[in-house]
Amino acid sequence: MRSDSSGPRLLLRRIRELMAEPLQPQARLDEIVRQIAANMVAEVCSLYVLRSDGVLELYATEGLNPGAVHLAQLRLGEGLVGTIAATARPLNLPEAQKHPAFTYLPETGEEMFNSFLGVPILRAGRTLGVLDVQNKAKRVYRDEELEALETVAMVVAEMIAAGSLEGLSRPGVQLDLTRPVSFRGTALSEGIGLGHVILHEPRVVVTNLFNEDVDSEIERLERSLGYLRISIEDMLARRDIAGEGEHRAVLEAYRMFAHDRGWVRRLEEAIRNGLTAEAAVEKVQSDMRARMMHMTDPYIRERLHDFDDLAHRLLRQLMGRGEGGVMEDGPQDGIIVARSMGAAELLDYRRDRIRGLVLEEGAPTSHVVIVARALGVPVVGQVKGAVSMSENRDEVIIDGDDGGVHLRPPADVQTVFAEKVRFRAKRQEQYRLLRDAPAVTQDGVAVDLLMNAGLMVDLPQLDAAGAAGIGLFRTELQFMIASAMPKVSEQEHLYSAVLDAAGTKPVTFRTLDVGGDKLLPYLHQSPEENPALGYRAIRIALDRPALMRTQLRALLKAAGGRELKIMFPMVTELSEIHRARELIARELRHLTKFGHIMPRRLKLGVMIEVPSLLFQLDELMELVDFVSVGSNDLFQFFSAVDRGNTQIATRFDDLSPPFLRALKSIVQAGERHSVPVTLCGEMAGKPLTAMALLGLGFRSISMTPSAIGPVKAMLVALDAGKLAQAMDQHIASRHRSQTMRELLQGFAEAHAIPY
Repeated sequence: MRSDSSGPRLLLRRIRELMAEPLQPQARLDEIVRQIAANMVAEVCSLYVLRSDGVLELYATEGLNPGAVHLAQLRLGEGLVGTIAATARPLNLPEAQKHPAFTYLPETGEEMFNSFLGVPILRAGRTLGVLDVQNKAKRVYRDEELEALETVAMVVAEMIAAGSLEGLSRPGVQLDLTRPVSFRGTALSEGIGLGHVILHEPRVVVTNLFNEDVDSEIERLERSLGYLRISIEDMLARRDIAGEGEHRAVLEAYRMFAHDRGWVRRLEEAIRNGLTAEAAVEKVQSDMRARMMHMTDPYIRERLHDFDDLAHRLLRQLMGRGEGGVMEDGPQDGIIVARSMGAAELLDYRRDRIRGLVLEEGAPTSHVVIVARALGVPVVGQVKGAVSMSENRDEVIIDGDDGGVHLRPPADVQTVFAEKVRFRAKRQEQYRLLRDAPAVTQDGVAVDLLMNAGLMVDLPQLDAAGAAGIGLFRTELQFMIASAMPKVSEQEHLYSAVLDAAGTKPVTFRTLDVGGDKLLPYLHQSPEENPALGYRAIRIALDRPALMRTQLRALLKAAGGRELKIMFPMVTELSEIHRARELIARELRHLTKFGHIMPRRLKLGVMIEVPSLLFQLDELMELVDFVSVGSNDLFQFFSAVDRGNTQIATRFDDLSPPFLRALKSIVQAGERHSVPVTLCGEMAGKPLTAMALLGLGFRSISMTPSAIGPVKAMLVALDAGKLAQAMDQHIASRHRSQTMRELLQGFAEAHAIPY
């Protein structure tokens, strides 16, 4: 409840007076921070303004080194101030230096201060800066102090928006809110979108906290829950998304959460304790967020987003706001910009008006990304600061192919991307014409162009891209989006649907590859310092045979009467293959005993990802029916390069002669033993590196569906024999005047091969 203290009221009155006085902008800022410090008995008050280049600059301070003004800087997300700006949420800390985000700026002289209260300077949901106070004594600032600081921040926001702070910093620094800004994020769903920003801000502020009648509030809650459940049923019945696939499972999870009795019981209990229905929803959601927010597991964070979404929907129902999608007067070419979203929130927007999605969070397996892919919406994630730097209806371009986001792009950038869209459409038409053409080189070498998949929503691409089959089906994605270990029947249903969709085309199922960066919340794992080299894939499966047997049983049942190809990942030594074969034999005996139809043909293979297998190739080939090279991990381990480390991720080239020799040795071992060899990984999906693979002798490569067209266009223009000769000479040479990449580029240009 609000305090009766007159301090905050006096501060706000004094700020209003300052705004009317004829002061220069810097003098007014200096006086504002002095008045705040005096009123709140704070030893420090500082004002940071967010520049157009994404840097927070110290514009005024009382208590810190005055020489740091316009010199001290923090980037979005850096330090306490950068964290407030990036999250648009206040921080109230009794011991600031213990906070994990604390960053010391030596030029300010702030090391002696402990307590810290900072609030974002917001205008229309957009962060324009940060206002903070500090004290040496350890204390938690009162609610009325927080409210007063937030109110002053609103006044400062109007000053910034009015342009009255322009010219205070050094020459060249701008606060122009219309200046172009480019971001580099992670491409999550392919495509290019040109349109206008729609800021997704679902939060509803609850002001009516205490109820007068418990029964009527519970009745309101039940009525709103009924409307919520109906709206979710409507989503499940929509015709603009496919009726099957992982996106369907996501929406089914929403239905389950909306009917969850535990959630409803906690809401009813909060109402009986005196809160209104909407205050109860906010309290229960805040409690749940507090329990879950410290967890880093991506699945748990997805659960948090789902429950956040449901809470927002229920609040809107209770407060008569309706659904939170695009307004009827919104842009016809909207690109949604959000910190995070629940999957069903995307479906609130009219599909015919959405051209793309930009997320400050987001990952390839985020539920909203899964649904976006099903809708064909381009998505770029991990775009830090996008919400703070955007305004509704700003022009924006999103590149879901390379992860670029261009906010308020200048005319030349717009022209480039408009041309890119036209070129992309023309190129896609060329690839479409090639779809049914044989994948045969100029000198008559036939190559199988396979696709990688892991979701039901990927399967329509099998025919659309003209793929010869599925060279890698990642079974772990079903496990990653499930709330509990999928049952045998659930797994069998998925695998059977995949085989049905593929028809006569081959499908290679990779057994569960979890661990490393792919964590399951219901499969406990201890933290590891180096998870990529740790407890993952077949290492987990062999230690937990029930886990592997469940999956093997589902695969064998799903493939009854058909061919089944099973591939084991992360194999290091041959004994692991023997143990995996024993598990399969055991499942075959079990299913045969109970009269199940077995696969017409069963083929077992392994992924070559660990360099130790390069020294066991002949023995390996005698144990398996096929092998597939996992080029991403193999190159990472071969070169001792962490692909996630930006300092070294691009230092070494996967077209280096040592690595190419290793790949060629695999091809040759396969030829010696008549064992088919495929390569799946990023090398297969880029025309230049795919060309190198063909020169090494690979005749089967697997890639993303979108890569098949460009790779086939390269392949049909290539003379594989001539390329193999040129590559062999280069690899064997001790004195090279150019790199392999340069040689391939020159070869392609000399022979008019698109790369």
